[in-house]
Amino acid sequence: MAFDSAQQRKIFGQFATGVTVASTRVGDESWGMTANAVTSLSLDPPLVLLAVVRGTQSHTWFCEGRCFALSILAADQEALSNRFAGKGPKDFSGLSTTTAVTGAPILSEALAWVDCQLESVLPGGDHDILVGRIVAGDSRDGEPLLYYGGKYRRVAPLDLNP
Repeated sequence: MAFDSAQQRKIFGQFATGVTVASTRVGDESWGMTANAVTSLSLDPPLVLLAVVRGTQSHTWFCEGRCFALSILAADQEALSNRFAGKGPKDFSGLSTTTAVTGAPILSEALAWVDCQLESVLPGGDHDILVGRIVAGDSRDGEPLLYYGGKYRRVAPLDLNP
């Protein structure tokens, strides 16, 4: 008997995640999508994984591009997350971006970022797991944008002395 996907979604909605914009470049064209199915995989070699739904435009772009950048969003970048969350073309116009080694766009005001060469693609149910080798990255101080319980959240200081 298969586990109920609605229950799975409810359970993992209780797991707070960071929010990223994953991007790639194919020729002179760029593509991006909001992603939170992202994690550091290995320090040696430096690997990260990105899960992408199979059969989508995003999947096609990332596999053809053979590279991706992950821009980790800051607490004040909810609008960027929303901009890249919907279906259809993803427009970088009017945004301050930079590139590193692969040419994939990196959001200039991101809290942190990594630039990756696509190392392998592994099956994972209705998704493929894209394993990227980190070839460049950087970070700055700031507060992250979080996603929890189906809503954007921010970090609040823990008051241990109420």
